[in-house]
Amino acid sequence: MIQFENVSKVYPDGTEAVKQLNLTVEEGELLTLIGPSGCGKTTTMKMINRLIEPSTGIIRIHNKSINDYNIHELRWNIGYVLQEIALFPHMTIEENIMIVPEMKKWGKQKIRRRVDELMEMVGLDPENFKKRKPQELSGGQQQRVGVLRALAADPDILLMDEPFSALDPITREQLQSDIRTLQKEIKKTIVFVTHDIDEAMAIGDRVCLMKDGEVVQVDRPQQLILKPRTDFVRNFIGEKKSPWQTAVDVIMDPTGSRVVSRLQYERKNFNSNGVYIIVDEDNQYIGTYKDGQKLEHPELPNDMQLVHTTEIFLRNEIDILPVVQNNRVIGTLSYGDIVHYLDSKTTMENGVVQQ
Repeated sequence: MIQFENVSKVYPDGTEAVKQLNLTVEEGELLTLIGPSGCGKTTTMKMINRLIEPSTGIIRIHNKSINDYNIHELRWNIGYVLQEIALFPHMTIEENIMIVPEMKKWGKQKIRRRVDELMEMVGLDPENFKKRKPQELSGGQQQRVGVLRALAADPDILLMDEPFSALDPITREQLQSDIRTLQKEIKKTIVFVTHDIDEAMAIGDRVCLMKDGEVVQVDRPQQLILKPRTDFVRNFIGEKKSPWQTAVDVIMDPTGSRVVSRLQYERKNFNSNGVYIIVDEDNQYIGTYKDGQKLEHPELPNDMQLVHTTEIFLRNEIDILPVVQNNRVIGTLSYGDIVHYLDSKTTMENGVVQQ
């Protein structure tokens, strides 16, 4: 979808903001760019829609150089969300969202349907909100409208430049959850710049960690934790990341000791005491049983953060839950796994070497 080939950016004062960057953002992927101040992440993102022109190299979208697109065509197909929401205060919410579709000469009925559809996606009832002015909304609601305005003309790509950093922690966490939920529905290609490692790990399908204008490692959040390629990656993740933000598949038990095949279950060829997870021949999740009785509870998505799992355990009064990826069971998570992981992190922080 988006390809950087040997892209560099050198400013007139000699500052080399980006150095020989080679990076691919896959179609439908949410890629987060993270790194220390001045690492080149914002410059990298702004080169995609030519707010900043690269000094050397080629950037391609759909295998076509961005220089071969009409600049207006390029930007109309790329939504852009800033930290400064910049809604037009004299316009209603509906009018703010309608701007780009009107510029593209969509029909009025199509635009109104699009506005209602988008507002409903993020929990803003069109009847209650679309005639309001921006000052009548909270900061979090305004930022949602900023995202909807960027999505209004159905662009292929969405660029987000630290969009939640000015919000309070509770609102910020809710919007992070919203953008992940929204992404599952709209499946846009999103490049998201942030200075917050917890945010980068929470929302990114992959995380691109940069330093001094270069990519140090691009990987899934779990792999950054489990397999950091350099000391810089290890230290950056370790210093910045709360253990509560860790994805469950990092700390789960992958051995399958509590997983039982449907055939074993039908033949009663297993120890039926306690909790066990039933799967079919393709390892698809069927259900969870305790002492012979089926339990009604949610499974854990493999990328769910640890902080959210404790609520599920408490709500369902159970000691072990299946971890699933694409509906396939890849492991289990128990209270014991959580306690052991947090204890190991505390031990490491206190400088105690574990045997």
